[in-house]
Amino acid sequence: MTFSFRSALMASSALALAAAPVFAQTDYSATYGIDEDVPGACSYASIDAKDYSGRTLNVITHAIPVIGEPTALHAKQFGELTGATVNVVHVPFGDLFQRIMIPFQTRQQAYDVLFFASLWLGDFNPYLAAVPEEMQQVPGMQDVTETYRGVANWNDQMLLYTMDGDRHYLKYRTDIFENAEMQAKFKEKTGKDLAVPVTWDDYAEISKVFSGWDWDGDGQPNFGTAEVTKRDDLMFSAFISRVAAYAKHPDVGGGFFFDLESMEPLINTPGWVRGLEQFVAAQDSMPPGGTNFGLGDEIFSFGGGQSLMSYSWDDAFIQAMQEDSPIRNKVAAAELPGAREVWNRETGQWDSFDEPNRPAYVTWGWSSAVAKSSENQDMAFDFLCFFSDEANTNADLQVGRFGVNPYRESHFDAIFYQDKLGWEPAVAQTYVDTLRGIDESPNRVFDLRIPGVGEFMSSLAAGVARAQAGEATPQEALDGVAKEWTAIVDRIGADTIRGAYANVVALEDAR
Repeated sequence: MTFSFRSALMASSALALAAAPVFAQTDYSATYGIDEDVPGACSYASIDAKDYSGRTLNVITHAIPVIGEPTALHAKQFGELTGATVNVVHVPFGDLFQRIMIPFQTRQQAYDVLFFASLWLGDFNPYLAAVPEEMQQVPGMQDVTETYRGVANWNDQMLLYTMDGDRHYLKYRTDIFENAEMQAKFKEKTGKDLAVPVTWDDYAEISKVFSGWDWDGDGQPNFGTAEVTKRDDLMFSAFISRVAAYAKHPDVGGGFFFDLESMEPLINTPGWVRGLEQFVAAQDSMPPGGTNFGLGDEIFSFGGGQSLMSYSWDDAFIQAMQEDSPIRNKVAAAELPGAREVWNRETGQWDSFDEPNRPAYVTWGWSSAVAKSSENQDMAFDFLCFFSDEANTNADLQVGRFGVNPYRESHFDAIFYQDKLGWEPAVAQTYVDTLRGIDESPNRVFDLRIPGVGEFMSSLAAGVARAQAGEATPQEALDGVAKEWTAIVDRIGADTIRGAYANVVALEDAR
């Protein structure tokens, strides 16, 4: 899907989108590339009937493209339909938390609408307006899965307006895994049959064999794995994907990041250290520059055909399935690799499993909210309702770099991806089966969501980066992080952290 103003969006990090003449319904498809309007409270027709002329809506969001690009797109549409002026400010992930938090703390009314990582809700919740009951009853919101309706709530109050559903899973090139010549080469190198990895050891071995040579015949070298490794660009989530298999024991509850009872950090225990060892070793199988890949780099490395496998959010998979992709319909999805040895913190030993332990990782996801101090809450909630309108969302799901991923029950229909996106049935089925399996998994990890989470994650990312750079062993790096986490808990208060973390543990231990 293309839009005539996309190049302009990419050139600017702050857009002032002024009002333009109201569009007739017949113009929606030609102007915005939307197949058809979907009737309802948030539809193009309903928003077209609003008149916000002379009013200004200030929005803060992530940098283009992930989330930032659809924010700018829908802000432009909203302004043209309602007469409002919509100012959109784009901020890199590493700065986004502070750019939102500082105005809250200093009582400045800087933004009406906020797009941010929902794991920050532990800090932001006192400053957010509750989603009005009538907004919670619109069909699109009622269709949100149970998992992501839970993500939107804090102390039984809906504070986030759901517009995304995030989880990590494995993506791989089926044309290579199913190629007889590639299978023979792998057999020659390892003595093993080439198969989709079920453990991180499998993943490492396959990545190593398929790195540094042109295995797809395009004249350029290919590589085994593309991962998010840049310290301040969501690297901590990629690391958690690897750790979960070794540290989230299916029979041990009471916390993954902390022991809920004692609030002792668990991040330097053997399972976490094993995951970091694997993360560091994987650098040898990454593309040039891959040791400093942000999310956008990972999206285009796998989605563009450079790398055999990747894991993280949906974006790289959707990018691979774009109409102009060289690997369209040559990819598949699967659950994250696992481990046959899992650290049992209750017994203090490694437990062995015949079937790999493969915890699902729910990364909370991007979300949106309205500032409690906003004087434009009516317009702000209308904008968020419009942003996540079925017509807009169905279009956004088709653009990999947008970062809008399935979060409604209707998004798990393979027919949608076959009919609307032209996916082959097998590809569509692996995709929806994998995503639904994550929602239904009996062993799941959720991101940390507590007060001070930005400090905790920054500390973790810095420690992991030290190990990646060879400045410390994985054990030394995580021991340092554990000390910092203990200090943060002491400063904020163990009871405060425990009260918030209990909500996360309850979700993880519910099954």
